[in-house]
Amino acid sequence: MATTKIGIYRKYHGPMPKDEAGQPLPKSEWRDKRPFRWSARWYGSEGRRYSKSFDTRKEAERFAEPKQTEVRQGNGDPPESCTTRAFLQEHVRLSRGAMRRTTLLLQVAAWKHLAGQVGWNRDVRRVSSKDIETFRSLRAESETVNSTATLNKEVKLLGRLFNLAIQRKYLAVGANPVAGIKLAKVGEKRPRYVAPDALEKIANVANEPELHALIVFLYTAGVRKNEAAHMTWTDIDIDGRVVHVAAHDADGYVQPWEPKDHERREIPIPDRVIEIVQTLRRSAPQGCPYVFMDAGRWTYYRTCVDEGEWPGTSELINNLLRRFKTCCKRAGVGKFTLHDLRRSCITNCAKKGVPIHVVQAVAGHADIETTRKYYLSIQNDDICKARAMQQEIVGQMDLRQPTDPKLTHSASNRSFRGRREFTDGVKVRS
Repeated sequence: MATTKIGIYRKYHGPMPKDEAGQPLPKSEWRDKRPFRWSARWYGSEGRRYSKSFDTRKEAERFAEPKQTEVRQGNGDPPESCTTRAFLQEHVRLSRGAMRRTTLLLQVAAWKHLAGQVGWNRDVRRVSSKDIETFRSLRAESETVNSTATLNKEVKLLGRLFNLAIQRKYLAVGANPVAGIKLAKVGEKRPRYVAPDALEKIANVANEPELHALIVFLYTAGVRKNEAAHMTWTDIDIDGRVVHVAAHDADGYVQPWEPKDHERREIPIPDRVIEIVQTLRRSAPQGCPYVFMDAGRWTYYRTCVDEGEWPGTSELINNLLRRFKTCCKRAGVGKFTLHDLRRSCITNCAKKGVPIHVVQAVAGHADIETTRKYYLSIQNDDICKARAMQQEIVGQMDLRQPTDPKLTHSASNRSFRGRREFTDGVKVRS
């Protein structure tokens, strides 16, 4: 009967010992007369017995201690054999619909680089930490890896995949080869901040109404670019001055979509933006469900949907980043991205005293450290305020530097050891 208890036994080998008459000795007398090794035995989840041999009892006990926990949790079965090629094929099949397509593509790309190095027929159990270090070294020299952060991201993706291999019984618990790999340290860059005057210049050179409204909307609502692109007219509450970020089901010309955090949230927007959106609504293409889709794109999009040829991976609003960078160049405000508008909106909320947990909820961050680390940018006016505060404190103090008495005229009147002064005022050393 299967048991969750790991047993340690002697495993005899070699010829059976015999007495002087040539008769086999009973098993009770084998201990000192027949060679043996120590064996740790346990049963798997399906009742199959497994064992592992050791030279000494101490080695068997060391193996049995962590293995006992695995057996009690139902993980006593040894890992199954699986090649890197078979694992990738299975992972792609099992992950469809379970994660975002972009995430799956990044994982597949990282695994392909690793499999190209160690071999597509390599057993997953035989991938070692040294292989991961070699992967990191080779990828660091590759032209496709343009930063240390990208390299760290690929190593993290491999760590996630090997954790999935453990869950799928292809690796033993605690055998992730990426677990002991240290990531390279990356210096934090100052987040780019679009000041209100810079935003005004960018918006004034955006001649297209949809692009102008989108730029102002991103700066004031702080949504992601993809969230704004999938924003429908039903997501905007004009009377309540609130924008709803929520998942969409396939309905007519509306594509199925989910936000990044998979959670529904409400974002307040100011009256000035409401006026811009209402003006945009009056000139919007008839029948178009998306707020920031222009007439030309709507015609192309509607034709593709009607003919069943619209690929789900295409952008609803095309060339958006290129058009925004053109506006920045025309405005002469420097190089910015659309995500900088979102970051600047969140920073403005923090600068105006909005509590950080409220900023986190509006931004849709799962971790508050993301809000604190990447979005709360310190600007020159913040530094000036800190400088003024310090100046106010030190301005009330008497911080005059004391003068060295040896450098003053009064020093000649002091008496020094080792000198004698005569009545004529002449001083000589004793």
